[in-house]
Amino acid sequence: MEANELFFVTELPAGCPDRMGQGLLSYGARLSKMLDISWRSLVFSDLDQDAQQMFTDYGVPEVTILKDAEQYLDTPQILGTVLAGFVVEQKGGIIAFAHNDLGCTLAPLLAAHLDAALVTEVNAVSCSDQGLHLSRRVMGRRIDETRIWNQLGFLVITVPVSALSPVSLPTDAKASLRINEYIPPAETELIESAPNSSVIVERIPSDPQTVDLTDAEVIFCAGKGCNNADFEKLRELCRLLGTSLGVTRPVYDLGWADFDRMVGQTGRYVKPRLYVTFGVSGSMHHVGGIQDAQQIVAINSDAKAPIFPNADQGFVADVQEILPRLLEKVRTGTGGNK
Repeated sequence: MEANELFFVTELPAGCPDRMGQGLLSYGARLSKMLDISWRSLVFSDLDQDAQQMFTDYGVPEVTILKDAEQYLDTPQILGTVLAGFVVEQKGGIIAFAHNDLGCTLAPLLAAHLDAALVTEVNAVSCSDQGLHLSRRVMGRRIDETRIWNQLGFLVITVPVSALSPVSLPTDAKASLRINEYIPPAETELIESAPNSSVIVERIPSDPQTVDLTDAEVIFCAGKGCNNADFEKLRELCRLLGTSLGVTRPVYDLGWADFDRMVGQTGRYVKPRLYVTFGVSGSMHHVGGIQDAQQIVAINSDAKAPIFPNADQGFVADVQEILPRLLEKVRTGTGGNK
């Protein structure tokens, strides 16, 4: 069975793909063009007009609704069975998820159902006579690993959220959108197929103050341009705004933060949506750990600091003046509590 189609599992929070989902659609359009095979999006609920328009704008040729599958989001084994029941009828293909909570849960379950190859956190894909080359970073993102798939049977992949850009390229074909439905087996049959399935009883949002920096959405980082008083202000600012705190190696060496807060090649490689530096000079060891950040904003009093060429936005300013103003503004807006 040779792979003949790409399937992108797309979540619909509030009825439409969010930035991550839009990024997955943009990724699907590019990957299908590179592999020269058809693709479609798989969703778990009906589409309203806004969602249909968004899928059209991203050049999605077809959307398959797994009818009523949304009710199984809290029973992953059953949802995996529903998903497998559909894709097995396609007799070969690549199933892609974003590497988030849902994708990390469903991808291995689906691979087990399909007896498929599984590669997670794929950040680069290419083709050769040998097959499909899938690359990812391992060992703390210090090593690039490439695996080759022979394009037979099924392949399940996850794509890092940091690699998903919501930008729709002008070359993406705006084809007429086809919408169809897949009716899963009856609920009793699904339950019988997964009698010991686990149930998610509660989802607890991660605490930005304790979450692993590699999973943080927004990070404020303190550099050696901050003194101890500045650092404490930044720590409070992070608490009030619900952002994660990072530090450079010099700040860690001062003992102001634990090792798991250190960002850089000797610490954590991070990939947040937003990374804001306060007094960070921008050594190559630090910049190497933030190269996957979607947006970098730098604040430094030295206009020649090497962080600026690596930032999307830069402000030449003294953090000792900026931090008190930011903190006062946020305190006023939040009442001093978070």
